[in-house]
Amino acid sequence: MPKGQRTDAGEAVTALILDVFRLNGRLLVAGDRLVAKLGLTSARWQVLGAIAYAERPESVAWYARTMGLHRQGVQRIVNELETEGIVEFQLNPHHKRAQLVLLTSKGQKLFEAASALQGPWANDLSSGLKPKDIATARRVIDQLKERLEHEIELVT
Repeated sequence: MPKGQRTDAGEAVTALILDVFRLNGRLLVAGDRLVAKLGLTSARWQVLGAIAYAERPESVAWYARTMGLHRQGVQRIVNELETEGIVEFQLNPHHKRAQLVLLTSKGQKLFEAASALQGPWANDLSSGLKPKDIATARRVIDQLKERLEHEIELVT
């Protein structure tokens, strides 16, 4: 779309989206490097985090929705993690085929090891940034995320 067809806000959000895409790429590379010695990738770590932070065991589809990812991709990762004894499946009393996924003790230790590496990394990355500026960025991202989620719900 030619630049002249966007409002000022449309231009600003387009620039933000492009920056978020670039940031995501860099975060994936940095995450891969950070947890490589633990045998993890950013994708596997992301799935572990979703499972670790869930209030209770959930299905693969629930984790995928929460992370904004495709169920098939999350299922592939969960299957790999299950083969390695990092997660386990549990019967779901609410759905016969959609088993619940939870961390094993090995998975919990692995997630804790990754978190121990992430803390100092996040502190270094945030050095010199103001918490209120970070909070503002999060609010804008949350608003865009909510609008996109609403848009997706209207289509499906």
